[in-house]
Amino acid sequence: MNKLSKNIAKVTAAVAGVVALGTIATTTTANADSIYTVQSGDTLSGISYKLGHDLTFVDTLASNNNIANKNLIYVGQKLVIKDDGEVAPATQQQVETLPSANTANQTSSAAASTSAASQSQAQSQQTASASTQAQTATATTSASNAASYSNYTSSVAGNDAAAKAWIAARESGGNYGAQNGQYIGKYQLSASYLNGDYSAANQERVADQYVASRYGSWSAAQSFWQSHGWY
Repeated sequence: MNKLSKNIAKVTAAVAGVVALGTIATTTTANADSIYTVQSGDTLSGISYKLGHDLTFVDTLASNNNIANKNLIYVGQKLVIKDDGEVAPATQQQVETLPSANTANQTSSAAASTSAASQSQAQSQQTASASTQAQTATATTSASNAASYSNYTSSVAGNDAAAKAWIAARESGGNYGAQNGQYIGKYQLSASYLNGDYSAANQERVADQYVASRYGSWSAAQSFWQSHGWY
């Protein structure tokens, strides 16, 4: 008995069994059948794999068509792909009534490409957003620091305040705009200490920090200056 007769017998037996049991059943084989148009580079095995089937009808198809090479098919040929993976030449009626497997496959590929493009775009947007947030945070910090420097008020008082004024008078005559080579401002601080900010507030802030770290107090700095002529 050939394969077609076996398949008919199986379907007939299945329908008879359902009717006998009084059960309504729906088969999906007919609805799952589709037409595939052979493309350049296709093989029967490749077509079945591409469409997610295990190829069960290659040998039979080759035998029925007297094909020595079972993968010998031609571009543009219409094949019917069945739900169980069987592949056979399509009749004109099947071509006119069954859906195209090529279209379904192309739609799936297009959807996958669109999804990949969307993911790539989303990642780019996330990276750009993170970069913008980092730049904003840096700018905010810089602005905050600048504001705190411009509002700086020295807490030096008493003898230390007097010693600070004494040093300023000796260094620059109390002039924030004085410059002597790399030494700038009222306290003749190195330009590297001021870091490009020559404002009066920054000069006061840096001078207090420099004296506190090097001498401990302005009074001690004055004593050193009197002994060495600099501080």
